[in-house]
Amino acid sequence: MQQPIQSENQFVVELLTTLRADGFSPRAWGRFLLRSWNMSLATAKQQPTLTRSWLRVTLLMGVLTLSILLATLFFAGVGATLRLLPGLLFCVTWQQSDLFWHLGLHRRSTSLPTEQASLYPSVGLANLFTWLRALGASYLLARIVGGLPTASDMALSVFLFGVVTDILDGQVARLSKTQSKLGQIADGEADFCLYLALTTILLQNNVLPLWLALVMVLRFVLPLLAALSSYFLFAQPVRFGSTVWGKYAGLAQSLYFFVLLAPSSLTFLTHVVNTPLLMMTIALLVIAPLAQIVANIRQ
Repeated sequence: MQQPIQSENQFVVELLTTLRADGFSPRAWGRFLLRSWNMSLATAKQQPTLTRSWLRVTLLMGVLTLSILLATLFFAGVGATLRLLPGLLFCVTWQQSDLFWHLGLHRRSTSLPTEQASLYPSVGLANLFTWLRALGASYLLARIVGGLPTASDMALSVFLFGVVTDILDGQVARLSKTQSKLGQIADGEADFCLYLALTTILLQNNVLPLWLALVMVLRFVLPLLAALSSYFLFAQPVRFGSTVWGKYAGLAQSLYFFVLLAPSSLTFLTHVVNTPLLMMTIALLVIAPLAQIVANIRQ
């Protein structure tokens, strides 16, 4: 029977305790990141099948990224492609590095302690859908960073693609019984990046007021700050997942984005539902992060 790399929970707590004891100095951060990276390398070495699966996903993302760049070159020219290139490469590189770093979290959900639950042999179809949504978000973020304007119809297409993959990844994970903490973290990160990109685009296109954009972003930022405070200041495990209020808020926000991005042919409908949907969305966006913070505290 393969021995665990180390008691992962104990390992992480020790790292965080040392980091806090050293006052979060640059040297302490360096040791923290180095030991975390070495742990990821050890996981990859002990799980060659899972590592090869990560490599296949990375190659697929590389091919899709190249396809996006070639399509941009063909339809928008060299200038737009060069402006898109740095941001897109950075986001995709970060995305795949993040997946490699957290392969050790891709464990079966059982009643056993985390370190005793076995790892899945592959990244899986559910996580692939999540990473495809993240790629769409990376494309929009790269356009923003590169100063490229994004029309509503393009943003709507990426948004609808994101909605479909968001539905599919959860359904596939449940049906195939491949839920894991990796999937929970990746799902949250992909959602944050996609909604951040869409909010910024709507703000740039003068469709969304600044105050409302801040409220929408804070839905993700407040629980994240609370979780990170618990993680780094108190060396407590962070709860990744969603609350019922968070799901309602996500649904309302998605519907409101659709109303804002909808084609002009649907103006008669969007004009009627805009105000009541906005009021409901704001209420849920205020309640959802508070519910998530309470859930983290009670864990």
